[in-house]
Amino acid sequence: MEKFNYEIADVGGLHARPAGLLVQCGKQADAKRLFSVMGLGAKQGDTLTVTVEGVSEQRDAAQMQSFLKGL
Repeated sequence: MEKFNYEIADVGGLHARPAGLLVQCGKQADAKRLFSVMGLGAKQGDTLTVTVEGVSEQRDAAQMQSFLKGL
């Protein structure tokens, strides 16, 4: 299992477009569901803990971490 934290830097929080892109990047569970991600109500300064499981978890976690840093 790979795990990392990401602190939201955008003053407006996690908007629909980045949340949608995150859903496309997600490979498991709730990260695949736009409304689930949006339902977090994540705001600037909040920290997300991302857990990735599966055969390609290291690659997928690195991909998601890279995506989130680019927001």
